Amino acid sequence: MRHTHGSIEVVCGSMFSGKTDELIRRLVRATIAKQKVQVFKPAIDIRYAVEKVASHAGSTYDAIPVEKAAEIRSRLDADTTVVGIDEAQFFDPAVVTVAQELASRGVRVIVAGLDTDFRGEPFGSMPILMAEAENVAKLHAICMVCGNDASRTQRLVNGKPARYDDPVVIVGASEMYEARCRQHHEVPK
Repeated sequence: MRHTHGSIEVVCGSMFSGKTDELIRRLVRATIAKQKVQVFKPAIDIRYAVEKVASHAGSTYDAIPVEKAAEIRSRLDADTTVVGIDEAQFFDPAVVTVAQELASRGVRVIVAGLDTDFRGEPFGSMPILMAEAENVAKLHAICMVCGNDASRTQRLVNGKPARYDDPVVIVGASEMYEARCRQHHEVPK
């Protein structure tokens, strides 16, 4: 089933906010609607499975790992109508062009990723994807300090907040990250 108009949808938020679960929910609905779905993920994300997107809650969906966003073009089947892209913040800037091209061809592109890094700053191409999108859903986790809505990702090193000058990209899960609200998010300089 072909869409009459392509689009870009972005699902963003902090770690543990349910981004991948929401991506998978949308992909499953598209599959139920008999749409041809393909999912792509950055090859560096091997936390749970190499050829699946996986949520922290345990949901999975088959995915194709790629090194660069441009590889999506060559791995895409001609009859695909829905493309999922998980962990988009880890892709090179070409992810924006690829998403735009696909949407212009009538493909529904669903992108999930962190909108901010552990410093609380815009992460990779996510701000541009959010600006280009027809629909943006910002999800919240629960602050591990106070229990309020969390919009930030706190990186911990030996139980203490990571310093501002630490590397931006370190793939991990609950062993080194937790969700925090603005008030309890710490990034020592």
